[in-house]
Amino acid sequence: MQTTNQFTRRQLTKLLGLAPFAANATIRALALPAKRDSKLDLYSSDPQIVNAFRWAKEQALAYVFDDDPVGPWYEAALPGRQAFCMRDTAHQAEGAQALGLARWNHNMLRRFAENISESRDWCSYWEIDRLNRPAPVDYKSDKQFWYNLPANYDILDACYRMFLWTGDRSYLNDPIFLNFYDRTIVDYTARWSLSPDRIMKRTSNIDEPPFFRGDPTYEESSRDNLVGVDLLATQYAAFRAYAMIQMIRGDRNKSANALQTAGQIKQLINTTWWNSAGGYYYAFFNKQHEFTGRAGADILYRDAAEPGTKTASAIDTLLNAMRSEPNDAVEAKSHYAETLYRYGRTREAYEQVLDLSRAGRVRREYPEVSYSVMGALVTGLMGVSIQPMDHVLDTASASFKPMIATRPALNSSSDWAEIRNLPVPGGMIAVRHHGNNNTEFTNQGNTPLDWKPIFHESARIVQIDGKPARHQAISDFAGEGVTVKPVEVAPGLTLRAVAR
Repeated sequence: MQTTNQFTRRQLTKLLGLAPFAANATIRALALPAKRDSKLDLYSSDPQIVNAFRWAKEQALAYVFDDDPVGPWYEAALPGRQAFCMRDTAHQAEGAQALGLARWNHNMLRRFAENISESRDWCSYWEIDRLNRPAPVDYKSDKQFWYNLPANYDILDACYRMFLWTGDRSYLNDPIFLNFYDRTIVDYTARWSLSPDRIMKRTSNIDEPPFFRGDPTYEESSRDNLVGVDLLATQYAAFRAYAMIQMIRGDRNKSANALQTAGQIKQLINTTWWNSAGGYYYAFFNKQHEFTGRAGADILYRDAAEPGTKTASAIDTLLNAMRSEPNDAVEAKSHYAETLYRYGRTREAYEQVLDLSRAGRVRREYPEVSYSVMGALVTGLMGVSIQPMDHVLDTASASFKPMIATRPALNSSSDWAEIRNLPVPGGMIAVRHHGNNNTEFTNQGNTPLDWKPIFHESARIVQIDGKPARHQAISDFAGEGVTVKPVEVAPGLTLRAVAR
């Protein structure tokens, strides 16, 4: 029998049924002495969702490496480049964290943080390869390189999200990260004229082909734009994240200033970028000072839409895009499911998960697809999120107290679903939903955890282990529901919350 190294790339591509562009990373994964694995598992009465999970898990782990000069990394770019780019890394991080890749996320995010530089106008490297260098396809010199301006903000927001998911305080205290946050919020924003009072007055500063340094949107099909609404929405998320980081660190002034700027950005999105006559958000502002296109997914993904009519319009725009966009546009499509789950559109989210993971689907090997399907199942279908406990720092113990929220989002195809061995700050958990009003939470770790059950449907009675629980009605972007006051779950204990 031939060893893996004796197979040619063409032979392995044919043998594995892989698209040619996916073969390179998979061949490297097969050549490693030990198979990457994850303890995360999902079970359900619906075999289709189980199959989607199993495919996403296996595909995502095929892109994980730990023996290169760059350190632990996973593919987050076009397969075959052996690299990770800022946009894809930020968007794949939740799925990677769920698979137990916290160390990989941390290394990749820190690589971007450490490479922010004044010589590159406070940009980092858009794409870093396994040799710990800017990917040659995107970089020629500090004056000639590819760069999409939402990138710094995306990475800053991802760092905060990974702090919540891991409790790793180096995201708050490491000088490399802190320098990146401060430089992004202050110097990067000023250098590229991105503050709320200047962004609509900026002039084009996109470099010439082939690099397009300074593209003001992730939508790369046109070079005529001055601003994309995705840039504003990503900024909004980053300034909120920076505000929370500074609040936890105890710098109230920086936190307040960042929150004020975040509010100004959101107001700009919901006034200037809202077409009141047509009832939709614009997508772009071009060099002729004209608004063009319709936006939905980018605004919803960052929770930047005002509730009511504007949110409903953005959802309609997202759904229309999902149906009309080319099948190979997976970079955008990969996050529709996560967003739709968050906004209570469980049927459409479920259909999107199945479409992205089905056998034979064009470009499903693109790494962002499998990682995003994983993220959508964990944060969407199972509704697991990590939230700050009252947004305060426990100064006595110098630790940040998180709570684990659950909000089931099953549809008629699933009577029940369960996830096990999900990493959270302080250990691991298992969550089982019986429909959308009955949740079991198991603390699989060794330390007490705070659990906050949330249910979509309104209820008069909520019980935890058969006893009445304090709860209150809520109304948010997912609709009406109830939330329960957080309860402490001891190690090894399972609690059940039921809403009626």
